[in-house]
Formats: sequence, C-alpha cells, structure tokens
Amino acid sequence: MNLGIVAAIAYGILALVGGVIGYKQAGSQVSLISGIVSGLLLILGGILQWQGVTWGWILSLVVTGLLIVVFISRYLKTRKPMPAVLMVVAGIVALVALLNAA
Repeated sequence: MNLGIVAAIAYGILALVGGVIGYKQAGSQVSLISGIVSGLLLILGGILQWQGVTWGWILSLVVTGLLIVVFISRYLKTRKPMPAVLMVVAGIVALVALLNAA
C-alpha cells in the first residue's frame, strides 16, 4: 500500500470526523453533510487506488484539492484557525503524497 492511498484514506477519516464534530459543537448540518460526503469520497478513492483503479487516484486528488480551496476560503472569511488551518495543512500533505504516488 503506497503513501497516496494511506493519505487519501486518512484525510477522508479526518474530514468525516471533522464533519461530525462540527455538527456536535455548532449544530451545523452543512458541516455534517459535507464532512460525510467528502470523507466517504476520499475513503472510496483510497480503496479504489488500492484495487488498482486509476480514477480512484483522480477522485482523491480532486476532492483533496477542493477541500483545500474550501478551507482556505473559510479561513479568509472567518479568520478562525480551527478547523481551517488543520484541514489545509493536512490537505496539502495528502495532496503531496497523492502526487508522489502517481
């Protein structure tokens, strides 16, 4: 199992858990839904990569890139470092791992 697969699945779990935490702390249904959807897509992408399906890598790459953009935008609007900075840094790490796995 290469680092890109691990990064996609780990970032997916982080997004999933983050969505649940956002819902519990702030009652944000948007956080819950977006966290679950993006987390499951990343986990699916990692599993597909592991099975050798090329578009699993593309799915992971696209979702990771979108999450980075969303959380940069969120940080610029709110100026609150959590969870935006954590998700951007983790996303960049995952993105680098995915690009190196290509």
